[in-house]
Amino acid sequence: MLNFPALPPLSLYVHVPWCVRKCPYCDFNSHEAADTIPEAAYVEALIRDLEQDLPEVWGRSVDSIFIGGGTPSLFSGAAINRLLSAIRARLPLKPGLEITLEANPGALEKDKLAAFRDAGVTRLSLGVQSFCDASLQRIGRIHSAAQALEAIESVKAAGFESWNLDLMFGLPEQTPEQAMEDIRTAIACEPPHLSHYQLTIEPNTRFHARPPRLPEDDASWTMQQQCRDILARRHYRPYEVSAWARQGQQCRHNLNYWHFGDYLGIGAGAHAKISNARHGAIERCWKTRHPRRYMEQLLKGDDGRSHIAERRRLEAKDIVLEFMMNACRLHEGFPTTLFPAHTGLPLSAAEPALQQAEAKGLIERDLDTIRPTALGRRFLDDLLTLFMSDTAPARHIAVSIQS
Repeated sequence: MLNFPALPPLSLYVHVPWCVRKCPYCDFNSHEAADTIPEAAYVEALIRDLEQDLPEVWGRSVDSIFIGGGTPSLFSGAAINRLLSAIRARLPLKPGLEITLEANPGALEKDKLAAFRDAGVTRLSLGVQSFCDASLQRIGRIHSAAQALEAIESVKAAGFESWNLDLMFGLPEQTPEQAMEDIRTAIACEPPHLSHYQLTIEPNTRFHARPPRLPEDDASWTMQQQCRDILARRHYRPYEVSAWARQGQQCRHNLNYWHFGDYLGIGAGAHAKISNARHGAIERCWKTRHPRRYMEQLLKGDDGRSHIAERRRLEAKDIVLEFMMNACRLHEGFPTTLFPAHTGLPLSAAEPALQQAEAKGLIERDLDTIRPTALGRRFLDDLLTLFMSDTAPARHIAVSIQS
């Protein structure tokens, strides 16, 4: 049994699975929208999903909410208000709660922004990806650079003080100079938070079936380093492998993931990770992926759990790996006390791999902190491999990355 001195913080993730068009690099659970999205039925299904999960978190307060997708900004302000009102009625929320909603410039109407704010959304995350029209076309985005800049101005005008820009590098045919121009344009917009990550080709995507010509590894590394230098000079601090923020603007929801906190996940394909002190266990579950089937299972009127695709209890070796997959992404590392507090295991459970990582120069540590070195951050996959066993069921490991 795991021994939790106290349960970790709890977040809530809400998945909205529809997009205007599926991007060729996207491996998230997203579906191209028909003429009409069944938002009222889907919100009702989300509420029923949450109600069935409540017994797992009785008495616990929620620290953050993230509405991701897909493109949640396709929903109306009324639908988001209905959803958040239902959540408030069923879960205790911490004062000053961070509530993030993802939006895309090609699917963001100005009049919706005020409605989102009135509903309680405190933070917007804009999926810009690039400010170069040619790059946007190559990666299948539906917006232009001009629309991206217009969306940013609309977010500012709506009064959002906390917002994020998603930006990619290593795009098809992109040069280091073009990547740096994207960063300069982004910084000129003065985002409080910026997610900057490399395009990767994932299985089950159109790019995997028909790979585009991507920059060589050395060119992508140059892009990353030069962009990092520009961000650092403009007072953005890295706090995670792909996340940069101004002082006090780190994404609290993502930090809970990196700290191996708990989270409920509602919506089609959503994942959850919940610690149970009474049973001395950590459980993962994920919901039915297809939105139509998900709604049918929840709205048919019974009290069944047919919308849960799979549920499993993590073994100790899985817990060690999952914790490190998250915490080793943090630029400043993590307190040594965090491991036993959020895993229920003694730090000795990870000691053999930690010793190997230290010997290879991939981490450094003292009595208080364990942190990846610059080498460890560059070769993060090599670092994490040290915590894997041959029998670790890697296909079940879910590292939830939002922006």
